[in-house]
Amino acid sequence: MDKEIILCKLGEVALKGLNRRAFEDVLIKNIRRRLRDAGQFSVTARQSTVYVEPQDGDADMDLAEERCAKVFGVVAYTRAGAAEKSLPAIQEKAAAYLEEVLEDSSTFKVECKRSDKKFPYKSPEVSAEVGAYLLEKFPHLRVDVHRPDLVVRVEVREAEAFVHADPKPGAGGIPVGTGGKAAVLISGGLDSPVAAWMMAKRGVELTAIHFASPPYTSELAHRKVVRLLEKVSEYAGRIKMVTVNFTHLQEQIRDCCPEDLGTVILRRFMLRAAQQVARDEGCQALITGESLGQVASQTLQAIACTDAAADMPVFRPLIGADKSEIVRLAYQIGTYDISIEPHEDCCTIFTPKHPRTRPILHFVEEGEKAIDGEGLLAEALQSPGTIHIRPMGLGGLPDDGA
Repeated sequence: MDKEIILCKLGEVALKGLNRRAFEDVLIKNIRRRLRDAGQFSVTARQSTVYVEPQDGDADMDLAEERCAKVFGVVAYTRAGAAEKSLPAIQEKAAAYLEEVLEDSSTFKVECKRSDKKFPYKSPEVSAEVGAYLLEKFPHLRVDVHRPDLVVRVEVREAEAFVHADPKPGAGGIPVGTGGKAAVLISGGLDSPVAAWMMAKRGVELTAIHFASPPYTSELAHRKVVRLLEKVSEYAGRIKMVTVNFTHLQEQIRDCCPEDLGTVILRRFMLRAAQQVARDEGCQALITGESLGQVASQTLQAIACTDAAADMPVFRPLIGADKSEIVRLAYQIGTYDISIEPHEDCCTIFTPKHPRTRPILHFVEEGEKAIDGEGLLAEALQSPGTIHIRPMGLGGLPDDGA
């Protein structure tokens, strides 16, 4: 038997009790979608593991492994060699499948997990017999049960046995599509793509809302946001991006409203616009990338004034994070280098020289009365631009989910 598969280990999904099957079904569907350009694969779930099995010789296992690594709901994954459920077959498969890493190691140990209790050898016996066989085949090795260079793992399951090295960490979280739907206010900065990623990790299907102000913001700035969302979509699946033109509204805020309250007033109109788009898209909440105290509009008082303009929940997953933590996550998900490109942003044009850090809601509401907010908002929302963003390589697929 010369067969290799990918084993995706479930984490939190395995703890969902009576709802577990529903979570597993969504996870399987998400994995299948991500693998459609990697070849023909069978994707099934058994015993807290998703089995990803190639169905022909044209399947791209390297690409499939890369895709599985970024599917939320998979806590760990590994490529494994399959063997018949006999001790000699398992021994031979371990030596052949792990030959390269065994040659490069000095110490090892064998660990066995026997899910099939009818298998005639208990787990310690399998570990001992496989270990003895490998010592004979690779005389340079020695056993170290405490700190081995390599752990040879044997899993004896229902139909087959599998041999592999240590699993690699997966994306974790829960499958996208199990946590509802929310709209993320996305800019070209570091924070909002990370916030989007964090909420997708909790199973939230994302719609992205971007505010543009041409000619003050350029097509390059818009493309930058698209590229950021392409990175996030590698984990979150398909993302619908809605672009709202805020030029006229921002000009009116600049020209007519109190300068020191301009940023807070702008944020309030962004929330109003975003929640209208969110409702149209069937979303139940908004997401922003705000971190407490990071800038003038992110003080407790400013956030309270901003939230008073919305009547749907606003999630801020980065609220307690410092910049170094956000940067680390941006590196991890691949958005950092794009975020630091020097393109203008809707949130940074017309920035007041001395923004008020402790605004009072009454004065903010009074300041807004200087413009026809309702009319300007209706104008901005009259014809938003819409595009569908998918993980890289899946751009030509039908618009049917994550």
